[in-house]
Amino acid sequence: MSATRAEVCAVACAELFRGDGEIVAAAVAGFVPMLGARLARATFEPDLLTTDGGPALSAEPVPLGGRAETVEGWLPFRDHLWLVLNGRRHVVMGPSQIDASGNTNISCVGPWERPARQLLGSRGGPGNTRLSTTSYWVPRHSTRVFTEAVDFVSGVGHDRGAHEIRAVVTNLAVLDFGGDGRMRLRSVHPGVGVDDVVAATGFALGVPDEVPETRAPTAEELRVIRDVLDPGGLREREVPA
Repeated sequence: MSATRAEVCAVACAELFRGDGEIVAAAVAGFVPMLGARLARATFEPDLLTTDGGPALSAEPVPLGGRAETVEGWLPFRDHLWLVLNGRRHVVMGPSQIDASGNTNISCVGPWERPARQLLGSRGGPGNTRLSTTSYWVPRHSTRVFTEAVDFVSGVGHDRGAHEIRAVVTNLAVLDFGGDGRMRLRSVHPGVGVDDVVAATGFALGVPDEVPETRAPTAEELRVIRDVLDPGGLREREVPA
């Protein structure tokens, strides 16, 4: 079975959680990272804690847009905050801008005193990046998102004391950070060239001599994605085939 780009991205998001064990997977950036977290839980990371989108910890795979039929436990907001403060969460956020060190902006575009566009505000960005493992999902990789400098620092990067920024998954590639704390290319998705990623990135990206292809979903992962977790195909809305 051949996989769509959205399904490759979902597996790349699932891989973000490999080895995390019994922590909360907070995929708040869209359908694809939420699908990835639930796929990891349903396959290679069974101790991962996932919710139904609300306070219920699900004891079985919950389709996107659905509710848990069997509740494993409850995670009210006060307990969720305790987990954040104690580093027991891996969050996947969606940046409006991100720079080479992993600083992100979800607050405003343009100067703070007179922004051209008002965004969400920093929200949980400062606490997430200082206290929790953080990854990012970017459904449309472009120089507007990957910028030389962010207009406002909502989430801190490696040069500002981030706890751990593990990786960035986009519709083109998977990126992570080298020992110098700067972003580098880890893999390109099937059908994408290294030059495509470099051209869509607004800063000098670390590129190793050999760049592998992002792994494709296994037959079992495709079955779980298509038949169990996302039979309605919500993933394709974020990353068209």
